[in-house]
Amino acid sequence: MKFLHGILALSGIVTLALADCPGYIAYNVAQSKVGLTADLKLAGPNCNAYGWDFGYLKLLVEYQSTERLHVMIYDPNEQVYQVPTFIVPRPDGSSAKNDLEFDLTPNPFSFAVRRKSTGETLFDTKGAPLIFESQYLGLRTALPNDPNIYGLGEHSDPFRLNSTNYIRTLWSRDAYTIPAGTNLYGNHPIYFDHRMSGTHGVFLLNSNGMDIKINNDPTDGQYLEYNTNGGVLDFYFLSGPNPTDVATQYSEIIGKSTMMPYWGFGFHQCRYGYQDVYEVASVVYNYSQAGIPLETMWTDIDYMNLRQVFTLDPERFPLEKMQELVTYLHDHDQHYVLMVDPAVAYMDYPPFNLGQQEGIFMEFPNGTIFQGVVWPGITAFPDWFHPNTQGYWNTEFDSFFNADTGVNIDALWIDMNEASNFCPFPCANPAAFAVFNSDPPTPPPVRANPRPLPGFPADFQPPNSTTSRIMKRQADGSKLGISGRDLLTPPYYIHNAAGALSMNTIRTDLYHSGGYADYDVHNLYGTMMSSTSYNAMLSRRPNNRPLVITRSTYAGAGTKVGHWLGDNVSTWDKYRISISGLLQFASLYQVPMVGSDVCGYAGDTTEELCARWAMLGAFSGFYRNHNSNDSPPQEFYRWASVTAAAKKAINARYQLLDYFYTAFQQQSVSGVPAISPMWFPYPTDTTAPLIELQYFFGPSILISPVTDEGATSVSIYLPNDQFYDFWTLAPVTGTGSYITLSNLQLTDIPIHIRGGSIIPMRAQSANTTTALRQNNFNLIVAPGTNNKATGSLYIDDGDSLVTTASSTYNFNYAGKTLTVSGVQGYDVGNLQWSQVTVLGVNKAPKNVKVNGNNAQYTYNANSQSVTVTVNVALKGAFALTLQ
Repeated sequence: MKFLHGILALSGIVTLALADCPGYIAYNVAQSKVGLTADLKLAGPNCNAYGWDFGYLKLLVEYQSTERLHVMIYDPNEQVYQVPTFIVPRPDGSSAKNDLEFDLTPNPFSFAVRRKSTGETLFDTKGAPLIFESQYLGLRTALPNDPNIYGLGEHSDPFRLNSTNYIRTLWSRDAYTIPAGTNLYGNHPIYFDHRMSGTHGVFLLNSNGMDIKINNDPTDGQYLEYNTNGGVLDFYFLSGPNPTDVATQYSEIIGKSTMMPYWGFGFHQCRYGYQDVYEVASVVYNYSQAGIPLETMWTDIDYMNLRQVFTLDPERFPLEKMQELVTYLHDHDQHYVLMVDPAVAYMDYPPFNLGQQEGIFMEFPNGTIFQGVVWPGITAFPDWFHPNTQGYWNTEFDSFFNADTGVNIDALWIDMNEASNFCPFPCANPAAFAVFNSDPPTPPPVRANPRPLPGFPADFQPPNSTTSRIMKRQADGSKLGISGRDLLTPPYYIHNAAGALSMNTIRTDLYHSGGYADYDVHNLYGTMMSSTSYNAMLSRRPNNRPLVITRSTYAGAGTKVGHWLGDNVSTWDKYRISISGLLQFASLYQVPMVGSDVCGYAGDTTEELCARWAMLGAFSGFYRNHNSNDSPPQEFYRWASVTAAAKKAINARYQLLDYFYTAFQQQSVSGVPAISPMWFPYPTDTTAPLIELQYFFGPSILISPVTDEGATSVSIYLPNDQFYDFWTLAPVTGTGSYITLSNLQLTDIPIHIRGGSIIPMRAQSANTTTALRQNNFNLIVAPGTNNKATGSLYIDDGDSLVTTASSTYNFNYAGKTLTVSGVQGYDVGNLQWSQVTVLGVNKAPKNVKVNGNNAQYTYNANSQSVTVTVNVALKGAFALTLQ
């Protein structure tokens, strides 16, 4: 075993190499039909490699359901920190029947988890001793050679993880440019292990910093190894056996994803660096003039006065003009979003004064407020664990975003919540790094509008001026963490790309309200802010679904928020890796409202890259163009080809929006991913697990983008199944091989419909989602190899927090007959089924009947499709038969 070589010294205590650690012996084993308990004792001399060894431990094994096994190793007095249940609630239950089997080896202690139905070992720790120390946990499991392992994010590495000399570090940090091979903004310690015999999942509920090593060497073979800075070993094993099953089983632990408002799936535009409210208005106007549908306009921190949260720059973003902008957007069925950072300027102004009064900022033990540096200069950081913080956040939101007296935003963007701190550790003199406090930069002057903006108030013009410069021992059962730990420089050093644990973040030796050391809960900071912000948005609009987009996440974040994939770069490799990020969050981590900064955030995009990315981004959960203030503007209307690509992509997205909304709603109820990699629907295909650049948008739309610079062709893999070209509707037979698609212009993205599917589509696109909801529906029937197909459609009001009325339609096609039935709850008004197109029809039918009556139809021999005029009310069922 190669955890560590050599002899170490810690606080004067001679320590052994991890390879020589004694492990544990199990005794007092008590077994039942639904689990077992046991005591563990150290099997030899203390190892003391990274702290001191626990002499005694407890083992708890619970068969919680037919598919879920819970295995927990913890200290007998439960003083060691555990993830609080108010952040990640624990599932319970017991089942005497389970496809997973726990196999205990008492001496030396190890355990294995096997799948009963196949006899296959899924997790086996006998290759290395268990190590449980005050500041280090070590556990290793064997893996099959060349394993298909996915997850353990957030990362910008390949979706299928490397299997040799690979370390995944989980520790939240501000990871500008999302460099590969490093820890990024969030932490999701779940992995999917996909084998041809089945897929299973392993979730370690532990929020401490950790390195997870995957390696293959001649001595130890192929393995996965956990190395954490603390906490307990709290495992959930998910039996699958197919990948979709694992996804749904994981959602039962960390919670179902929140339902987003219908309008949130429209196209969003943002940029860091809009100089004033007039430029923001110009962008809205320019999108309208270009004919590109724009659903939501965003503004970065530019709107703030001296970059202070909950303020407006009085000259560049005056309140009355911001209100006029929001009114204009709302009058045109569009929406508005502002960014809010966690850090509050450490100065005499209302948000800081109220926070100080309420005692909600992070403090040193002597009661002084911890000071860091973020955009406004010296800052204080809210303690999201403090009982007063929710009320404080609600107060600021209810005031600043007040519908009558403030900026009436429709959704929220939260950033910098790892938490990010520009002052490097130990940050002894934050003023030295607070350049914005001592000598604030001069923003650009207020600019005159380049042209009149029809529809805006006549006086929507800038003023004739320019802006000025800008612990003691914890009680038994506390689960808060043991005393005597080094919370700044722990003996086991994880591979944090920023360096020390406290580098460019909050000091890890500070304590949050309730007695939680930041050392233990650092990785939860962003999720705690997300939950608090979600509730604050509900405080403003109690009946509406909050749309909150965050940067930092932890397991379960999707129950409240969506996520954008951080500050990427305008390069082709980041364009490609955005697919990995999309699949991680949507299919594995249960955060389906996810997308990248389209066209790239940092650096200079190109016309070609932006056109390709505009089309790719349209097939993600969250679709937003965003870039940095030090890069050229990249709104879609700035190039003719990008304008054309964006129009085509958005039109397709909008026509498919109800299809995707249905899949998204299904994930919020069942956990079945709305976006998935190819091996999810094809788990026995040996090539599918290797596919990184193709994926399914919804259950049946296969996206295969062009991913290389200068390319006009792409090689795509089609499993052994029936497919249809989305654009031409022509049948394409998959043979389990690659095909090359050529002559792909910048306005082209290959899309295929999976056979066996019925796709509901709006008959036409629209400029806004409000207008889109007034359009009728078409159906695309794409029979599978058995000449059958199914589908569904879900409709509700698109915005209510509690859905009191919805309509669900089910589609079935068998042979030559399509039936459409539904459960009516939501009033769809006068909407109709306009037409039905049946694909894969190799000759023209003699007749077509709808509800027994002859119907008008056309046959296209080139695409082998029949298009039937239906014109039946959506409220009514109907049957269509080809004769």
